[in-house]
Amino acid sequence: MSNTNQNVAEQFIQYLNDEDFDKAESCLDPEFKFIGVMGTREGASVYMKDMRQMKLKYQIIKTFTADEDVCFWYMIDMGNKTVEASGWYQISNGKIKSFKVLFDPRPLLNDQ
Repeated sequence: MSNTNQNVAEQFIQYLNDEDFDKAESCLDPEFKFIGVMGTREGASVYMKDMRQMKLKYQIIKTFTADEDVCFWYMIDMGNKTVEASGWYQISNGKIKSFKVLFDPRPLLNDQ
């Protein structure tokens, strides 16, 4: 695993936090796939359209790497709620090919 893989994932998170969505999208493979607790998205531009609206903020707590994969344990500020989550980024040729996020959605569903 090279630091380039970790760096592209960390840079992606920083761009999202800075609301620099064009640079964030440049970190994604055009055929990017997102798998989340509450849905999926296919295509970098489709995913980034959502991110531009949601303006999530991330605080990375811990980073794990294995081969081409980077996994973060982080807090995601979703505006009126903050959730603890894990994100798994699969990187190929210096771009994020896919991203899977796991968290307990109950706080978002008002089912605490």
